[in-house]
Amino acid sequence: MFFLLSKLLDFLLLPTVWLAAALLGALVARSGGRAQRRWLVAAAVVLAVGTSNALVNEALLAWEKPAVGLAAVAPADAAVLLTGIATGNKSPHDRVYLSRGADRFTNALWLYRAGRVRYIIISGGSGAVLKTVGTEAAGLRTLLRLAGVPDSVLLLEERSRNTRENALFTKELLARHPAIKSLVLITSAFHERRALGCFAKVGLYPQAFPADFRTTDRSWTPDYWLLPDADALTRWSLLLHELAGWLVYKAAGYC
Repeated sequence: MFFLLSKLLDFLLLPTVWLAAALLGALVARSGGRAQRRWLVAAAVVLAVGTSNALVNEALLAWEKPAVGLAAVAPADAAVLLTGIATGNKSPHDRVYLSRGADRFTNALWLYRAGRVRYIIISGGSGAVLKTVGTEAAGLRTLLRLAGVPDSVLLLEERSRNTRENALFTKELLARHPAIKSLVLITSAFHERRALGCFAKVGLYPQAFPADFRTTDRSWTPDYWLLPDADALTRWSLLLHELAGWLVYKAAGYC
């Protein structure tokens, strides 16, 4: 039930849904009336704020965990790579279809190649509502093996469907590998806060290694502040989803 409710919340937090609702309200309201004007003003506000690259970038800069230099990562036993970066509903199923956020994968590989970690734990089953072929963790293991990482250093957790389960099931996996004591947690920068909180709740305290940044450096050029950007709507949706998820997890005691 929690999983399905989270998917519904994702839909309700889409600024495009708000924009469509405001335009629909204006359409059904009495022509020229006060209600119609209010709906149109609401639509204009959503459109102006929703397409502002500067506003969403500043909001995300405040929320994302900052980048960590490779040299600043203390050597650890294992990197925990959280999934959510591949598409499982695309045919043919003879390959892995990476989506935005794939540098979670490359950052895990980078840490291993740099000698910062000895193992890579891939945590994640499928976040799809309907059944998909295989698990994302298994697909990412295939890619890591193709990149030359020995199978002996790859550990899979394939049951989790959300961040809380990532933490719970990773702890269960570690109970079978008592030699692994120290961890580095790799996930998207906007998601790192919630993930670290969930891991702390189950007694795991990894180093943060954020990836998949949705921000750029702040700029003082006119195009940064004035030009609308359709992609800003997507980034607002992402931020609102994560803020809502963090609040819900806090209220539930998950992080």
